Amino acid sequence: MPNSVVSIQGLKKEYRQGFFMRRVVAVADVSFDVEPGSIFGFIGPNGAGKTTTLKILMGLVRPTTGRATLFGIPVPNARALRRVGFLPENPYVYPYLTSTEFVEMCGGLSGLRGQFLRDRARHVLGKVGMLYAADRPVRKLSKGMLQRTGLAAALVAEPELLVLDEPMSGLDPVGRKEVRDIILDERRAGRTILFSTHILSDVETICDRVAILRRGKVVVTGQLSTLLRRNAQMSDICLSQVDDSQLSELNKLELNVERLGAHAVVRVEGEVRMREVLTLLLSRGYQVSEVAPRQETLEDLFVREALG
Repeated sequence: MPNSVVSIQGLKKEYRQGFFMRRVVAVADVSFDVEPGSIFGFIGPNGAGKTTTLKILMGLVRPTTGRATLFGIPVPNARALRRVGFLPENPYVYPYLTSTEFVEMCGGLSGLRGQFLRDRARHVLGKVGMLYAADRPVRKLSKGMLQRTGLAAALVAEPELLVLDEPMSGLDPVGRKEVRDIILDERRAGRTILFSTHILSDVETICDRVAILRRGKVVVTGQLSTLLRRNAQMSDICLSQVDDSQLSELNKLELNVERLGAHAVVRVEGEVRMREVLTLLLSRGYQVSEVAPRQETLEDLFVREALG
């Protein structure tokens, strides 16, 4: 087995749009590797190039420059893609089929046949919580139910690699937890998972490694345990009864402030800096209700690197 299940190096994709064929760069410079048996989170703001990158990996779009491989094989390659289960961001499920018929059709395209195919379809529909509606026409399903059906289709052929584009889209909190549990189950079964999402808490909960995309470029990649500054001494200074004029003053002081209704939180790093800011706030008459230590989260990293 190759060292990386997925390897993307120097990927770039340009489109030409409009009458004057204006150049639009969807992906500018993307490089990362996904190791066997890992869960890799691919995150970034809207329009950063996540879906385009995954489409290139699946052979649906050709890159302008760069290289992408699956299992060490350059894409597109039918032999490599046969080992992949793919859930697109907006899965299209033929409306005149039932969920069972659609999943069986996808299994058939992957080479499954007969009773084994029928058993696998029922098994994965049960796994994603769709067995109760397995014979319901797809046109009568909700957005979340369509998402579950698409996930079942990605799982049916027991792929070695799962590529999931926004797998929690359209799901309620219970559905999100169930999908997280499925992803963890698949990793325990030895599969590799690459998925993109906007839900950072899900990434922080289950991912081993992440890549953060900003304007078509990977700005951060690595293990979460390494990227997050868990040992940094960070504090939240909680302020009560903060009005608009006080909030404006805090912003002029160039403090990291988050407004929470009538309250505000000032976030600082380092014990010395915390004492300096706390002294300043008290001297200016702010009501300090709490000073709480905190650890850096993926949201902090995301805001700093992807939106900064």
